[in-house]
Amino acid sequence: MEKEVLSSAILSGSVSNDMSVWGLFLQADMVVKVVLILLIIASLWSWAIIFEKTLRLRKLWSRADSFEEVFWSGGSLDDLFDRTSKRPADPMSSIFNAAMREWRRSSSRAITDNAGLAQRIERVMYVTLGREMDNAEKHMTFLASVGSTAPFIGLFGTVWGIMDSFQAIAMTKDTSLAVVAPGIAEALFATALGLVAAIPAVLAYNKFSNEFGRYSARLEAFSSEFGAIISRQLEENT
Repeated sequence: MEKEVLSSAILSGSVSNDMSVWGLFLQADMVVKVVLILLIIASLWSWAIIFEKTLRLRKLWSRADSFEEVFWSGGSLDDLFDRTSKRPADPMSSIFNAAMREWRRSSSRAITDNAGLAQRIERVMYVTLGREMDNAEKHMTFLASVGSTAPFIGLFGTVWGIMDSFQAIAMTKDTSLAVVAPGIAEALFATALGLVAAIPAVLAYNKFSNEFGRYSARLEAFSSEFGAIISRQLEENT
C-alpha cells in the first residue's frame, strides 16, 4: 500500500525533484544512466589522451632539436651512434641508429653493392619512421571515435529520456511542467554531456593530427638528408 501511494505521489509530481546534475543522474532511467556513465568515461579518457599527447609532442620536438644540433655539429657519426644506440631517446635518433646499424652490418660483411646497400638503408629508415609514428600516434583513433560518436550516444539518451517523459504523461494524464520537466531535463543532460565529450576530442584530434603530420615531415626530411650523406660516403669509398 505504501509503495502504491509513493509511486502515485511521484507520478503526480507531489514529490520534489532534485534538478541538480547529481539529482538528474540519480533520477534518470537505467538506460540513460548507462549512457551518461559511458560519456563520462569517454570524456575523462579523452582528456587523459589530450594531456599525454600535448606533453609527448613537446618532448618530441625538443629532443629532435637537440639531436639535430648534435648531428649537424660536424662530429663523428660513429661516435654519435655509439652514444645513442643503446637507448634512442626519440624517433629521429631511432631512425639514425637503424641506418647506422644496417651500414655497419653491411660493412662488416664487405658488401660491395653500394646501390643495394643505399636502398636497404633507406628502406630501414622508412620502416623505422613508420613504426615510431605509429607508436607516437597511439590512441588518436579513440579521440576520433569519441568526436564522431559521442553526440549520437548522447542523442540516444535524450530520445530515451523523452520517451520516459511521454510515458509519465500517459500514466498520470497530466501535462503539467512538474511531470514533464524531470524527464526532459534528464534527456537534455545526456545531449549536453555528449557534446562535452565530443567537442574537445574533435578539436584535439585535428590539432594533434596537424602536429604529428608536421613532425612526420621533419623525420622524412631528416631521413632523406641522411640517406644522401650515406650515398655520398659510399661513392667516396668506391
